[in-house]
Amino acid sequence: MPPLAYRILAATALHKGDRPYQQDQVEILRHLRHKDCLLAVLADGMGGKSGGRKAADQVLLTARQLFDRYVPSKDDAADTLRQLATEAHLMIKLTAITAEEEPHSTVAAFLLGPGLGCVVAHAGDSRVYHFRGAELVRRSTDHSYVQRLIDEGKIGEDEADGHPQGNLLTGCLGTQAEPPTAVHTITDLAPGDTLLVCSDGLWHYVTPRELGLIVNSLPPREASELLVARTRQRSLGHGDNVSLAIVHIDPIG
Repeated sequence: MPPLAYRILAATALHKGDRPYQQDQVEILRHLRHKDCLLAVLADGMGGKSGGRKAADQVLLTARQLFDRYVPSKDDAADTLRQLATEAHLMIKLTAITAEEEPHSTVAAFLLGPGLGCVVAHAGDSRVYHFRGAELVRRSTDHSYVQRLIDEGKIGEDEADGHPQGNLLTGCLGTQAEPPTAVHTITDLAPGDTLLVCSDGLWHYVTPRELGLIVNSLPPREASELLVARTRQRSLGHGDNVSLAIVHIDPIG
């Protein structure tokens, strides 16, 4: 069977929302020596005006350093993402000594390698979605109090939105406990698929069905602009920071 022909289309978006400062950070890194390899990483920082931003910045700094040393033919992608969470967690804890409030951050990332190999990792409630066309294949499961209630059967998915304790996390980076880093491999990524990583400032306002329809019908740049505009419209002046990255595997021929 001949190799699949595809190209990678990607975009990121970042908006302060109605908050006084930006604590989200997001980036798509292309490998300098392996053009078919990329890392998308997003961090939603928490902890005062400077604490949360410092925590998110540390996640991205750690990601750049690790990815610069990453060799697809030799290094294990899952181990690299676990190392990203562990090292960023330790560095955030060190910065807490000088931060005005205790800094924490989520992390959500995926590493796309040669031949469409893909590994996903996250800690906290920032999410990674995998769409095939407009249909949701899988999304990451939040490390949050509300998700725990859903898992225990105490509330339904339809009750999660708007829950008064919806912002409580059960794990993230920078806390005293080790981060609950969840890692999974996408074994069937194919041309026509889209990967979306985003903070809760987006997914609180846009359903998975809407996300799938938008990322499937528009190029990543236009899709990201529309998604930010939709969150701004629906948040009614109370919107959180919004961050996202879209990577579309565009079939050729």
